Amino acid sequence: MEIIELLKKGLAELGLAPSGEQIHAFITYLSELKKWSRAYNLTGIKKDEDIIIKHFLDSLLYLKAIPAGEMRVADIGSGAGFPGIPLKIIRPDMGMYLIEPSGKKSAFLRHIIRHLKLRNIEVIEQRIEDIRVNEEISSPVDVAVTRALCDSREFINKASHIVRQGGTLVLSKGPKVKEEINTLTDVTYDLLIVSLPLSEIKRHLVVVTLNDWS
Repeated sequence: MEIIELLKKGLAELGLAPSGEQIHAFITYLSELKKWSRAYNLTGIKKDEDIIIKHFLDSLLYLKAIPAGEMRVADIGSGAGFPGIPLKIIRPDMGMYLIEPSGKKSAFLRHIIRHLKLRNIEVIEQRIEDIRVNEEISSPVDVAVTRALCDSREFINKASHIVRQGGTLVLSKGPKVKEEINTLTDVTYDLLIVSLPLSEIKRHLVVVTLNDWS
């Protein structure tokens, strides 16, 4: 019960009022993540409280940069499903691609999708550079997100080919982000500074709009 209350409190700080079914999905996700991590080393974070804050709630910060309504989203370098699966749990209307080249991590992603009975979500076990629109994905996505450790320019170069014109790319950065984005002189972007619930941590969301840049 303590873990459930912690999760509810964190979600409330984000302005979210989840259903009982959504809370159950997060608790199941937590359990399966810990179980599979024993063999597959999916996360270095071990404590329930830290997984909830630094994985689940951290993933949901991306909602600050994703418009309401039906969206097609690609999670690049999804790993154990962050941020894509928490986003999908809270926004079931999203179409979601989880792009993850690791076979072990992709196996977990397929398992948790089945276990949570998620719909309109697909795992693509390939590197983002090798994915083509009209082949691995049916049409350009509205939004690409990542928690992978790459810089903004690298992410734009690797992922923009699967995002529609006028769509966005979103990545989360630490406090040194301003040095990095000073190099983005040829793109349109916003910088959102957001607080991670139940912590003193600030995240910097770089939100790049794909206008005529390529």
